[in-house]
Amino acid sequence: MASGVDTLAALYGGLLTALSPGNLLACLAGAFLGQLVGIVPGIGPVGGIALLLPMIYGQEPVAALIMLAGIYYGAMYGGTVTSVLMKIPGENSSVLTALEGYEMARAGRAGAALGIAAFGSFIAGNVGMLLLALFIVPLSAVAVGFGSVEYAALMCFALSAVSVLAAEAAVKGLISAVMGLALATVGLDSGTGALRFTFGIPELVEGIDFVVVAIGLFALPELCAIVERRGAGALLERHGYGRLRDLWPSVADWRRSAWPIARGSLIGFATGVLPGAGATIAAFLSYGAEKRLSRRPEAFGRGAIEGVAGPESANNGAVAGSLVPMLAFGIPGSATTAILLTGFTIVGIQPGPRLFVDHGPVAWALIASMLVGNLILLLLNVPLIGLSVQLLRLPANVMVATVVMVAAVGVFSLRTSLFDLWVLLLSGVVGYVMHKVRMPAAPLLLSLVLAPLFERNLRRSLELGGAPIFLERPVALALLALSLAIWLWPVVARLLARRAR
Repeated sequence: MASGVDTLAALYGGLLTALSPGNLLACLAGAFLGQLVGIVPGIGPVGGIALLLPMIYGQEPVAALIMLAGIYYGAMYGGTVTSVLMKIPGENSSVLTALEGYEMARAGRAGAALGIAAFGSFIAGNVGMLLLALFIVPLSAVAVGFGSVEYAALMCFALSAVSVLAAEAAVKGLISAVMGLALATVGLDSGTGALRFTFGIPELVEGIDFVVVAIGLFALPELCAIVERRGAGALLERHGYGRLRDLWPSVADWRRSAWPIARGSLIGFATGVLPGAGATIAAFLSYGAEKRLSRRPEAFGRGAIEGVAGPESANNGAVAGSLVPMLAFGIPGSATTAILLTGFTIVGIQPGPRLFVDHGPVAWALIASMLVGNLILLLLNVPLIGLSVQLLRLPANVMVATVVMVAAVGVFSLRTSLFDLWVLLLSGVVGYVMHKVRMPAAPLLLSLVLAPLFERNLRRSLELGGAPIFLERPVALALLALSLAIWLWPVVARLLARRAR
């Protein structure tokens, strides 16, 4: 009971900090920018945070982190608009919203779809925030007992989970992860001081900048895809815009959506905690659960409001869940939290077991700001729909050129280096090829972030007792066994499916 009281007191203190004028303005700015970023098809939270990351340089840590978090869950809200009005997912986790919400819009019920998505996202976001506050301190206490051996095994598990869960085929995920590990070896070896793979280029001594690669991998390829699909025409098709005369869902809509929202909130949080699973898998799991539990499964695919309420709640619940491994262990479980981790580093804070000891007020202010941000987004969501539609009326080539310009200026401002612009261009080309061959970019990005920590902890572990030390530590052995199980599961699943047929 005492720990619960302490948690409530810490959360209340964090809420007071989040409600201070400067932090409240940062939350409002992050939520607004995230909403706009989510509306632009293809960019999503990963590309959006990467594009806007240079804005936090020189900011006060609490305000900077609150703004980044606001961009994260704001982008989840924004992706709903294009999904319902245009059948174009703003990001991957909105695919199912596009399927059901667009059919509702064609039937003249775009308002109900957008309304239930907004309220479902608000409820799920706050449920996730409360669960995060409840579990984060006990998990951080467990993480304090982790040594280099356990951390090396945990990172192995995270990389395995991301590689397998983020890809249609495990081989593609593995290739992507190996590419990230290879890029991470470029630069100065922290253990020996030797230069690795710099090829005489001075700019490579400090390694390859993670933010530059993130923008190139996630933002540029999707912009190219928009141009390919739309040419110079406007993104918004005339028939995709339903009239929003009635944004409030009816009593019948709420009756059908209440349980999907509740289930989606829990599914989203639980899935978000798993490294590599994230919002997209959470949305698909929720959609599948609602279709199985529905009394009229034949309505799915033809505008079932449960197919909007469940997935939209799940992808917003996953936001809070994905913060658990990053805040408790310092290990990002998704591409978006990897960029958030970089934001923490920029303001001089290291997430992990010591976060709530060394920077407790900052951490609790960040968690509490999710309550404020979700409320702001709920209030902004209705008025912004009109602005969203006008934004989507811009010609695709104008919008793409604007985003590319913002990306180039942001990348150049990081180190005022022309070399980074070449890295941005090359990353964009690589990302475009990966997009075409349906190879996930998330394992590459996470490997690039985790590789230095993984290498450092692995080296310490081997110095302590060689390879057998992983078999002597129960936690490390369990994590390695889980890693092996993750790689074997696709093979086992195929054999079971073949046997069932």
